[in-house]
Amino acid sequence: MRVGVLLMTHEAVGQALICAARHVMPNLPLKLDAVEVPPQADLDAMRTLTAGHVRALDQGDGVLVLADLYGATPCNIGLSLGSLGLRLRCVSGLNLPMLLRVLNYAEKSLDELAEIAASGGRNGIHIDHA
Repeated sequence: MRVGVLLMTHEAVGQALICAARHVMPNLPLKLDAVEVPPQADLDAMRTLTAGHVRALDQGDGVLVLADLYGATPCNIGLSLGSLGLRLRCVSGLNLPMLLRVLNYAEKSLDELAEIAASGGRNGIHIDHA
């Protein structure tokens, strides 16, 4: 299985996370890309651009969309792509632990990776009482 991964974020967030992931894992096991939505973006143009990225990432097993903030424009664009017949799952709350967790389970299916992403994001948050 080879699921593509698309980060849907506000400006500069997606590429920074990809850079950090490459620092930890120089050879990324999955096709990974980011669409960063700038302020005052043309939503129709962004949706068309994003659909192109999803099609380029899909190797037959679908695309996992990781969005930075549920309900915000990048996430809403990602969620809207399902209506175009694209095979994808969208998980919001993107953080570096979530992305690294997904990349460590590259052989999993799209549905499994969505669950792994959510779990990795939650489990990557710790409160230190020191």
